Amino acid sequence: MNKGLTGLMILAAILMSGCNTAPKRDPMFAPVRPVYTKPQVVNNGAIYQAGQERTWFEDMRARRVGDLITVKLVERTEGSKEANSEIKKTQDLSITNPTILGSTPQFNVPGIVPLASNNGNTLASTLGSTSSFKGEGDADQSNELSGSVTVTVIEVLPNGYLVVRGEKRIGINQGNEYVKMSGIVRPADIDSTNTVESTKIGDATILYVGDGAVADSSVMGWLAKFFVSAIMPF
Repeated sequence: MNKGLTGLMILAAILMSGCNTAPKRDPMFAPVRPVYTKPQVVNNGAIYQAGQERTWFEDMRARRVGDLITVKLVERTEGSKEANSEIKKTQDLSITNPTILGSTPQFNVPGIVPLASNNGNTLASTLGSTSSFKGEGDADQSNELSGSVTVTVIEVLPNGYLVVRGEKRIGINQGNEYVKMSGIVRPADIDSTNTVESTKIGDATILYVGDGAVADSSVMGWLAKFFVSAIMPF
């Protein structure tokens, strides 16, 4: 077999294997494990020891580092903007022939000078200019995101608010989908099912991105970007 053909087959196999990569973890949205505190050993002969108790009845809402919270994505945004502008300007200026010592000067001497090239020329002149500008702009934007993602409490602030972050990774056919979430949750906004709506999260960051063949097909190639930026830089 030709060595060149063998090399092309190996290269094609490598490229095809790269299209089916597993979802990648983002360290910026990685969970935080709770800190395990080893209980202090006390040999006092008692049946019940401090720090070894277990609560029979407690609220299951997240409140500690490492706890999980389900975020319900109910994002819906709409924006509209319209702008119109129109500018018109007209200017006329007339200069009459002045009177000097009771007479109006005239240039009747033929010659190379433009003012004297024709008989009967005077100093009277008329200037006029007209300019106009008209611009219109219209922009509409609408976005909607629904679903849910479970995040981890990574920090408890001094006021009791919970800093959360997490991501959901889904591998579908020849691509991967990622839903990434971070923000600050107020404990009072967490319902009895340990769920909070995304619209109630402060300083929220919500990312919905993808990779793979489907995502790459919707992105302009580097060579096309070069020609677009070179021909149409603005």
